[in-house]
Amino acid sequence: MNDKNKCRLCELAKMASADAADLLHYRDLIAPCDRADETVYNRRLLFCEECPSLVGVTCQSCGCYVQIRAFAKNARCPEKKW
Repeated sequence: MNDKNKCRLCELAKMASADAADLLHYRDLIAPCDRADETVYNRRLLFCEECPSLVGVTCQSCGCYVQIRAFAKNARCPEKKW
């Protein structure tokens, strides 16, 4: 795995704590009924980790933070990978 495609959860942990906290706070604002279950969320992130459109924690295809998009139950990958 090259530097560009490191584990996105690890990349999130390396972000400035205020930025990471804001991102996690936003993710937690998604209503529980609208959240993907943990298995689906982790599977989606695995696809994102291998995607060349991922830079840091951002999808270059759509501009989203992958942790937010992957967490939303009805979200879809802009590259149609999940």
